[in-house]
Amino acid sequence: MALDVVILAAGQGTRMRSATPKVLHPVAGKPMVRHVIDTAQALDADRLHVVIGHGADRVRERLADCPLHFVVQAEQNGTGHAVAQALDGLGDGKVLVLYGDVPLIRRDTLAALLDEVDERRMALLTVTLAEPTGYGRIKRNARGEAVAIVEHKDASDAERAITECNTGIMAMTADQLRRWLPRLSADNAQGEYYLTDVIAMAAAEGTAIATAQPASPTEVEGVNNRVQLARLERAHQWAEAERLMTDGVTLADPARLDVRGRLRCGRDVEIDVGCVFEGEVELGDGVRVGPYSVIRDSRVGPGCVVEAHSLLDGATLDGDCQVGPFARLRPGTQLSRHAKVGNFVETKNARIGEGSKINHLSYVGDARLGRDVNVGAGTITCNYDGAHKHHTEIGDGAFIGSNTALVAPVRVGDGATIGAGSTISRNVDDGALAVARGRQITKADWPRPRKQPKSESKE
Repeated sequence: MALDVVILAAGQGTRMRSATPKVLHPVAGKPMVRHVIDTAQALDADRLHVVIGHGADRVRERLADCPLHFVVQAEQNGTGHAVAQALDGLGDGKVLVLYGDVPLIRRDTLAALLDEVDERRMALLTVTLAEPTGYGRIKRNARGEAVAIVEHKDASDAERAITECNTGIMAMTADQLRRWLPRLSADNAQGEYYLTDVIAMAAAEGTAIATAQPASPTEVEGVNNRVQLARLERAHQWAEAERLMTDGVTLADPARLDVRGRLRCGRDVEIDVGCVFEGEVELGDGVRVGPYSVIRDSRVGPGCVVEAHSLLDGATLDGDCQVGPFARLRPGTQLSRHAKVGNFVETKNARIGEGSKINHLSYVGDARLGRDVNVGAGTITCNYDGAHKHHTEIGDGAFIGSNTALVAPVRVGDGATIGAGSTISRNVDDGALAVARGRQITKADWPRPRKQPKSESKE
């Protein structure tokens, strides 16, 4: 049976106190609603419908890369009214209703819920809470069957004592939904069309209501303010930490880890505190990452060490490399085996050959270094002329003295030596020594200028 997923994402989120639409606030580096979309796509849904309202244009823009059917809820008249906006676009199979501000719902939970749905039965996800204030309560008959949902504001004292609560997530057939939605009423304390009223309609016509619960209440927690957003962020990160540790990764402190994308690790990887991983990151066997490092869209080969406070962005490291501390590897950086990029070194679009070292205080961009090159402190490749980028090439075994400026385009040959403090603007042959600096002048017994004492003020 085909599957339509309707994601409600039209709310303003006033308690967020933000100009950003609520569903675009990030959890683990991506908008909340994107988490829900990704989970829905994992169910192999045939169509994804996103109901938008406040900040509709911004939501469309942020989700432009997703195959979505957007429908607009111009007036916020409740969840039933929101789902009704998508009614014309539904197929003839099953319909699953999700929420753009409930980002941690799991695929397995939803798959189990959908398995309960057929022409004679709908399904409702419930959760049992120790503190259910604010949630709709599940009413059951003497046989234990769910027959209605009562919203907290409309509930009696006896109904408020019920701890089984509505999550809002439900599934049914499209035919069932088409029968029930037009019969919704706004005769309640909020003056809204509650989607939850379809439960009573289903019970009244003899449609069975199957219920299921998530593995953890965190799955169905929504976000209404910054406190809840932070709580779900940490819940997500803790789940990531548990996954990594189960796979054999050593985390110095699981509570101080942020994965904002996908992190894949080999055996015996060690990650210190405060590290952030963004986009697609792969760490090979035996990699060690020092504290407060950020690694984004990079592959770090086996045996590499990334020292503290380093930033790797779009970099590729072969085995047994050393980076940092306080190094910045920008997109296009490639380190061959046993290469080293040390403290306060920045690289960009640079290929560093096997065994080559840029130990400290240097910038190497748009360059290719051969094997066993030594780059002294303070070296820079002057790759930009104000309009175009130019390339620097340094051959195998070259030695670049400290405080050298290599003015691209330029080539330093194999085994060449550059004297410290040189500005090199012409190619250097293999095995040659190049020195390009002002001639030193020494004057003996030179009187250094001195400040004259201030004259005493006259009376």
